[in-house]
Amino acid sequence: MTADMVMTLIVLAFVITLFVFEWVRVDVVGILMMVLLPLIGLVTPKQAFLGLSSNAVVSIIAVIIIGAGLDKTGVMNKVASPIIKLGGRSERRIMALISGTVAVISSMMQNIGAAALFLPATQRISKRLDIPISRLLMPMGFCAIIGGTMTLVGASPTILLNDLMVLGGKKLEPFGLFTQTPIGICLVVSAIIYFMILGRFILPAAKGEADLDTTAMLITDYPALDHPFELHVPDTFDGRKTLEELAIRQDFLVSVVALGNSATGSKRLVPRRTDSIGPGDDLVIIGREVNVRRLAEIMGWQIKDGLDYFADEFARTNAGLVETVVSPRSELIGKTLSEAGFQEQYRVNPIAVYTRGRVYYSGLKHVRLNMGDAILLQGPWDRFHRLRNQPQPRALTFASPLEGEILRPEKAKLAVLWLAVALAQIIFFKMQLSVALMSGALGMIITGVLTVDEAYHSVDWMTVFLLAGLIPLGFAFEQTGTAAYIAKTILEIIGEVQPIVLLAVVGVMTSFFTLVISNVGATVLLVPLCMNMALMAGGDPRMAALVVGLSASNTFVLPTHQVNALIMRPGGYRTVDYAKAGAVMTFIFLAVMLTVIYLFYGIQ
Repeated sequence: MTADMVMTLIVLAFVITLFVFEWVRVDVVGILMMVLLPLIGLVTPKQAFLGLSSNAVVSIIAVIIIGAGLDKTGVMNKVASPIIKLGGRSERRIMALISGTVAVISSMMQNIGAAALFLPATQRISKRLDIPISRLLMPMGFCAIIGGTMTLVGASPTILLNDLMVLGGKKLEPFGLFTQTPIGICLVVSAIIYFMILGRFILPAAKGEADLDTTAMLITDYPALDHPFELHVPDTFDGRKTLEELAIRQDFLVSVVALGNSATGSKRLVPRRTDSIGPGDDLVIIGREVNVRRLAEIMGWQIKDGLDYFADEFARTNAGLVETVVSPRSELIGKTLSEAGFQEQYRVNPIAVYTRGRVYYSGLKHVRLNMGDAILLQGPWDRFHRLRNQPQPRALTFASPLEGEILRPEKAKLAVLWLAVALAQIIFFKMQLSVALMSGALGMIITGVLTVDEAYHSVDWMTVFLLAGLIPLGFAFEQTGTAAYIAKTILEIIGEVQPIVLLAVVGVMTSFFTLVISNVGATVLLVPLCMNMALMAGGDPRMAALVVGLSASNTFVLPTHQVNALIMRPGGYRTVDYAKAGAVMTFIFLAVMLTVIYLFYGIQ
């Protein structure tokens, strides 16, 4: 063992220690590697920063921008809706559906692309159903990685296999597109079952960064409010009556914020006091639960278990509560909401008014407003963003954070078009992944799906610098001969064993190397070594190569894989969370893979 090898192993131990104890952020660890490795001579200065321009990192930047464009146009809402419909409110079913869907997508495209494209949809589902995002993202990420094992083109290591399978100058029989599919399917199913059974014990209940629930915060500040309730008016209700005639706000201190009828498909999200309610109608009410139940009992209306007909309109990702303040020189000063034609002009629902030290939940049309009064409003985030972006002078100043954003549904077709253009280049024209994806991202910017600033803001730069810093560490492992030394030492120790035992050793060894060097690097290094060992042991060298290619996706214990790094901050994960969930997943991966090979591929 040379001095460079020893130094490389010391650096590896240092990096793992920083990951485990989290003395600095993970992106700082990446930047540290870019500086430290050339200083101690393990890589050249040029190699230290090659990660920033690598195919993998540029691809991640591009695919995140494409995902943001799909989200900005509402396309991801359409992806999320069928999953919610099939999964209901069951956390396990939702997790299984998301993970299975991403695994299938990952089988035909790069796993980082599948994960990044589905990340916005998963975040929306989490918010809509109030499921901690950490319960969904790690299963999704793991299945995105495993999904690449379902076909030969699903992951870079298996794509390389046919080119690497050369023994004695002769190319071995190539693998077909679906040669490994039975193994991949069993791996995906086992991962989903693992999280369905043990997910509640191994997954944290973190909400991720920047996951502030403004509506929940305001409900706490206004004790006479609770979450929205959806009620149904039965056919036995006597005739139609207007909201003014029913006096719901005055008598029950609750606010009707939506009216509609599922039979006719009608919906009104800013009800007026002249709007009527009749048999078969549905309405959404915000107020204290005891008041809503008293209203339902007196009126003979039915309270639904949750939001149903208005589920999309009142999902947390689409609408919520905000607190506003009457600005100086506001046109509202000295007027009541009724005199100002507030609902007609602003198209949002006033819920409460705070003035002169008192909160009013009813009689709002009679409250005369003063500068500095607070008005609690309910409505779509899109509308609130537009109101805040109005040119000065503004009638209202927003006193609470806004969630959501201004969507551009009219650009949805363009967003899908540019995604299709990027994928077509990869699948049909064999264009390099980074170039194809960046062309799709650029197309979205040029056609107005996203602004340049929105594209910059969408990229998680922590992930970028983490991955860019780990790539030169992989260079150091390969160039110093550390990886080859470890591989040869292990193979010499085991000697001659049964083929299935050899494959188990190959799987374990490959799984270790993918944690410290790139999966492509591990595949290129180990395929020739393991094929020769299999030949010497009387085994099938093609199967040894396949185990290397598959095991290169068995990387869950550390956030070093691109997918794990991508979901780390949105999921609010720590390195210890990966170690806890990933250690068991690593064992399951190896056990299932070897069992399927033993039973169905004739390896004894």
